[in-house]
Parts: sequence; C-alpha cells; structure tokens
Amino acid sequence: MNKLFFAPMALAAGLLTGCGNGNSSSTASGADTASAKTATPAALPAVASFNGSADGQPTTLYLLKNSGKNQAAITNYGARVVSLLTPDKNGVLTDVALGYDSIGLYLHQPETFFGAIVGRYGNRIAKGKFKLGGKQYTLATNDGPNHLHGGKKGFGAVVWTGNQLNDSTVELSYLSKDGEEGYPGNLKVTVRYSLTGEGIGVGNGLRIDYTATTDKATVINVTNHTYFNLNGQGSGTINNHLLQLNADRYTPVDSTLIPTGKIDPVAGTPFDFRQATAIGSRIDADNQQLKYGKGYDHNFVLNPGKDSLNTAAKVTGDLSGIVMTVYTTQPAIQFYGGNFMKGANPLKGGKKDDYRGAFCLETQHYPDSPNEPAFPSTELKPGQVWHSTTVYSFGSH
Repeated sequence: MNKLFFAPMALAAGLLTGCGNGNSSSTASGADTASAKTATPAALPAVASFNGSADGQPTTLYLLKNSGKNQAAITNYGARVVSLLTPDKNGVLTDVALGYDSIGLYLHQPETFFGAIVGRYGNRIAKGKFKLGGKQYTLATNDGPNHLHGGKKGFGAVVWTGNQLNDSTVELSYLSKDGEEGYPGNLKVTVRYSLTGEGIGVGNGLRIDYTATTDKATVINVTNHTYFNLNGQGSGTINNHLLQLNADRYTPVDSTLIPTGKIDPVAGTPFDFRQATAIGSRIDADNQQLKYGKGYDHNFVLNPGKDSLNTAAKVTGDLSGIVMTVYTTQPAIQFYGGNFMKGANPLKGGKKDDYRGAFCLETQHYPDSPNEPAFPSTELKPGQVWHSTTVYSFGSH
C-alpha cells in the first residue's frame, strides 16, 4: 500500500461549500454546518420497527457489534445498512450512515438507495442496452436515457434471505432470476456483513464480502450505496470533510453521466484528491465535468496496490474527528457528493437529508463497462465465482 496515502490529514477550515440549489451560496463555516456536539450517544433503531413485509416477504433487522465499539443495523430489505455507529474523537457513539427508522419509510420515501445493495449492475449502462455473446439485451431506462443501479426494481428493492451467523456477522442471499430487469442468467448473490474488531486485518470497521454465480453468461457490478456523514447523519454539510482518493485517473462523463470512454489524469483538475482536500473547496470551479454532475458524481480509477485489499479512500469528519478508510478488491470507486439531495426524506431521529448532507464511496467496476471494451470486463460466466470485498474501517483523532 502507498504509505504516502496514510499521511495525517490536517483539519483545514475556512474552505468554501457548494451552492445549495444553484441560486445561492454559503461559506463552509455558515449556518448549514451543524454543531458536532452530541448530547447523547446514537443508538440503533428498534428491531420491532422493521418487523413488516415487502412483496409478501417478511422483513427484519439484524443488530451487529464488535470489540472496537462499532455497531451496525442491517435489514434484509435490500440487504441494506440502516445504521453504522462508531465513536467520535470524544468517544461518543455517532451514527455515520443515513437511513430511516422503520421498514415503512424505506418502502414509501422518495430516496430508495440509502444503505442498499445495488445491482445486478450498479451505476449506469448507456441507453439501457448492451451486447453479450453476440446478443443484445435491453434494460429499463430509469435514469433519463440510461439504466441505473439494476433498473426499476434492483437489488435494493427486494427482500433477501438473512442468516445472522454470530454477534458480528450476518449473511444475506438473493436469487436474481433469468430475465429479471432484462439481465440474462439465474444469478445467485450472497452478501456478508461483518463488524471486524481492532487488530484484525484492516479491522475496526464494516467488512462486506460479495459472492455470485450464474448459469448463463451475464454482467455484474454489485456494490453498496451507503450515504455517509462522518459528523453524524443529518448533521449538515459534508463539504468540509477532508477526502483523499488513491486515484491518479478518473473517467470523464457526458451530459447524461455516461463515461466517454476516456481515462483522464486528475492532475490539474478539481478531481485531484490525491492529497487530503476539503470536498467543497473546488465544487464551484468552472469545470464542465462538475457542471454535468452538479458536483461530484464520478468514477475514479484506483492506483494498483501491493495487497489484495487496496487502499481506495480516506475521509475525515471535520467536526467529529472520525476517520474512515476504505479498502477494496475492486478497480474503481464512485465518489458522489450528495448533489441531488433535497431534504425530502425524514432520517432517523427526525433529521433531514439536506443538500450535500452526505457522500457515497461505492467500490465498483467502471460504469457502462459492458459497452466499453477497453474497460475492465464485468462479464461473469457459468462455472466462475465472482467475489469482491470492501472494508470501511473507522478510527478518530
């Protein structure tokens, strides 16, 4: 791993945030930044609030804990992260994952991706079409002209079969049938969430292990879509969080956020996060890529690492002192800066998902890879086992 990537990240202040709705702007030290002080430690949601059903299948909530004082709540609806608790610099448990208090809210709120596993193909496929084995497949176009996160009913909108293996581990599985959302092959997917303890590998965090097999050639790009705010969910802007990405290159997009096929250097652009930089410091730069995404919503190509779990990103909460390091076996990571958040969803504890009030770091293959032969392949064939691991590791300073 790149030792320089672990250099201490100074908590810089006084950097500018992005514009709230394109009509006004505010400084990072302004009213949209909430106080980091928390009167009481965060707590996991009540299990009873998730005892319901979706599509006639029972839903539930699994509670996890580890020796590093982290806690998590996982629901089998969408195999999603509902809460992720970790101590801040003062030892106060802080919920850093956005989500809802009950299964009913997940079923009936506008935002459907909070914490979800997305697939069969996470991210975008141009015009909802791709060819495989000489045959063209047509998918739903649920993001303008393009296919996004598996379609109208992706993996985040189905009930998975869950099995809690121990206090710190739950395993969830789902069979995506041949033809579901237009994809070929019966795809068997297993996602295992584990809260790893201190001193265990890259421990003290949430480990996600993905496994999949198919009976017919298909494409796959499954990932997790947790929205993070390291100052605590619903606590204001993430524009002052310090972000570092282990990426010299990224894939620029067109006006519909589909990669152009180019892989460009980040040097000299607002996409250069090779050194720890406040997320919002360049968000208003006169840059066409930022205009297309209304901010950051781009795929970064990770620099190769010496270890199987490569360092992908490091983020520091400016108020909480919580540090999250992301490790992955995947070749890329999507950084999304909450540009389309509108405060329309009631978060846990009555808080709101305000504009740029969270970020996502989705480990993945490149968007639209099935239509870009030069990108790493996402094809999975019968007899092969697709496996991926991502770890979100936590500390504080």
